[in-house]
Amino acid sequence: MNLTVRILIGMVSGIVVGLLIQFSTSPEAWIQTFLVHGILDTGGTLFVASLRLMVVPLVFVSLVCGASNLADGAAMGRLGGKTLGLYLMTTAIAISLALSLALIVSPGESGSFATTTEYSPRETPSFKEVVIGIFPTNPVAAMAEGKMLQIIVFALLFGIAIAKVGTPGQKIKAAFEDLNAILMRLIMMLVQVAPIGVFCLMAKLFTTVGWAQIADWATYFITVVSALVIHLVVVYPIILTLLARVNPISFFGKMREPMVFAFSTSSSGATLPITLRTVRERLGVSNQIASFSVPLGATINMDGTAIMQGVATVFIAQVYAVDLVFADYLTVIITATMASIGTAAVPGVGIIMLTMVLAQVGLPVEGIALILGVDRLLDMMRTAVNVAGDSTVALTVAQTEGQIDRKILNT
Repeated sequence: MNLTVRILIGMVSGIVVGLLIQFSTSPEAWIQTFLVHGILDTGGTLFVASLRLMVVPLVFVSLVCGASNLADGAAMGRLGGKTLGLYLMTTAIAISLALSLALIVSPGESGSFATTTEYSPRETPSFKEVVIGIFPTNPVAAMAEGKMLQIIVFALLFGIAIAKVGTPGQKIKAAFEDLNAILMRLIMMLVQVAPIGVFCLMAKLFTTVGWAQIADWATYFITVVSALVIHLVVVYPIILTLLARVNPISFFGKMREPMVFAFSTSSSGATLPITLRTVRERLGVSNQIASFSVPLGATINMDGTAIMQGVATVFIAQVYAVDLVFADYLTVIITATMASIGTAAVPGVGIIMLTMVLAQVGLPVEGIALILGVDRLLDMMRTAVNVAGDSTVALTVAQTEGQIDRKILNT
């Protein structure tokens, strides 16, 4: 039985166990205290921690290896431009799709919603702070704090320096390539316990899911899910077919494992080691492309989050009876697309981005409180979409650079 099947079994089993616990015990029961908040919570937390353990060293080492093979600054600029451009394009498409669908469905007009709930938004960074924050003043501190954009910048500069220094850099380059191989082996060791970790995460989550809230916000929930599905099964396949020259069915078959991981952990960052391994070893993308585009995507690619923002903006506007015009919707698209570049170092990224979007079009940020109750399940789904988007862009860039191993891709 392969790993993906075992992970799926763990996920389904966790959901079933979680539902059984929720509907058969009271919140004060000993089984909730000992099993749910004890064993299951500990197991899930340790599993996610073990994945996050690999993120910073893997991103740094992989990017150094990739950049050290790009001595030509023009090649690096071309690769960066293509990757960033594609990520921004897919994000703009995602939020445009979400706005269009939400305007058709009108989720905020399907029921009566209390608008007295308060929400205290976190402070959003200015554009100047975002740009300055991309460049590290202390790379060691950036690694310790997990500031991914700063790590990416330092790794790229370090790798380019290795390439340009000549003979002395070859020993360092070889050492990093050996270290990269060791990290990939370590990832293989860690993912063997994934079925247990996924079981714990799903069981813990489904003991606390608020089904009453989901029922009350059903139209909003279904609208977001529908937009996510359309983006996943229509937009990405079009890009894969026309630009990457890849069979979408084959692509999704190979992406099952990282997408299941993303769904269960709700974190593109925690899923990054699995995504990177899949893009290299199953989709045939060269390390040079994969080590740059996938970590960057896990940091700035927000297609799933953009979809939530689009639907949420229309939903909140309708609940508060605020009429938005075409210029407002255009502002939402531009704000959400550009904000995705600088959100990596900000906790609670999706909600903070939504705060920025609402402020730009004059909607009350208190409206965010209306959607928080159902956001946990939606977060799982949009993270899976984000991971699929990272891999789609990596394949597309690799195709334009002629760096796809078709033998690996077609096996």
